[in-house]
Parts: sequence; C-alpha cells; structure tokens
Amino acid sequence: MTAENSNPHEQQPKSILSYVWDLPNVCSLAGLGCTLLAIYFIILGVFSAAMIGMIWAVAFDWADGLVARRMKGRTGSDRLFGGQLDVLIDIVSYGITPAIFLLSYGKFEPIFLPGAFLMLAAAAIRLSYFSTFGLADGGKYIGLAIDNNNIVIVFIFLFEGLFSSEIFSVILYSSGLGLAALNVSQIKTPKLSGNPINVVLLAAYTLGVTAVYGWKLL
Repeated sequence: MTAENSNPHEQQPKSILSYVWDLPNVCSLAGLGCTLLAIYFIILGVFSAAMIGMIWAVAFDWADGLVARRMKGRTGSDRLFGGQLDVLIDIVSYGITPAIFLLSYGKFEPIFLPGAFLMLAAAAIRLSYFSTFGLADGGKYIGLAIDNNNIVIVFIFLFEGLFSSEIFSVILYSSGLGLAALNVSQIKTPKLSGNPINVVLLAAYTLGVTAVYGWKLL
C-alpha cells in the first residue's frame, strides 16, 4: 500500500507489554492479583482472607476507571486495550471467583455445580451485553453490574458465624442465584463507580471489611 492510499488515522499498535505501564492497566492487574489471592484462599478454605482479596479486587477495578478518566494523553489504542483488559479481568474477578467460592464452601458437592454454572454464565452474558451495547440512556446499566456480586457476597459472609455451615450454604446458594438473576435482568442501575461519593464509600467499606476479616484471621 502506498503512502497516498494509507489511512492517516490508522495507528500502528505498540508492543504488547508496553500497555502494561499504562497506569489504569496497572490498577487492573493489581486487581487481578487480588483475585488470584482470593481464589488461592478459597481453595484452601481460608474464607476470611478470600473476602479481603475479593473486595480489594473491586477497589482496584474502580480505581482503574477513576485514574483513566483523569489521565491526559492516552491514545485511542490505550483506551481500547484498557477496556478489553478490564472486561477479561472482570469475568475472572466477578464470575469465576464467586462460582469457585460457592463450590468450595459447599465442599465441592455436585449439587453446587448448577449454581456455580448459572453465576458464571450470567456474568459472561452480562459482560457480553455490556461490551456490545454499553450504557443505556441516562448513563445507567441494564442489569446489575457484576462488580456488585463481590460487594454483596463479602457483606453476606460477615454473618456466616451466625449459622451452621449447612444453613449458610443454602443462604449463599440462594444469594448467588439471586445475583445471577439480577445480572441478566432488565432493571436499570446507576453506574456507581463514576460517582466520587460512591468511590469514597467503597474505600471506607473496603477498609472496614478488611479490618473485620483481618481480625477474624488473628
């Protein structure tokens, strides 16, 4: 192709690893690290530590969007790459991790497999829908955004000690199915991560539950 026929708006992609140094992507990968720790502790059965990893995954997820909106000089490819990275990490953090948590708490009994699948499938469908259609009119999500899955599960698990493991596994199963249904519902929910007040509230919530679960680990 000659220079005359080339599109001046086309941008040659940078090397793969060069995108890692984009600060919002650093935040996204930090959240992925928290998710990996959460999965590690879920498999070990150290659920209080897992809850800390799950809520910090949300905190870093919100942070990457906050940083991206305030950064100047990011190119179109930077934003596109960051958006794709965010979606891929979201399915791990808010789909796979809660599903593994349900299975692990249920001692990997086969009866928990349908619930885990429905949670994971709903998360994948929800993300695919959002990636295709984006926000609805007025800047709202269609269906419950899946970062709320972790926020709710971490809160519910605070009350785990009040019930026997058998009863709480039913509560957890029902909660997971309820969240899955909300993820793929037609309800409109606000974009919480875009509001500075909500960011402060999440920071306080993250620090609070970290302190509570950290105390439980002592």
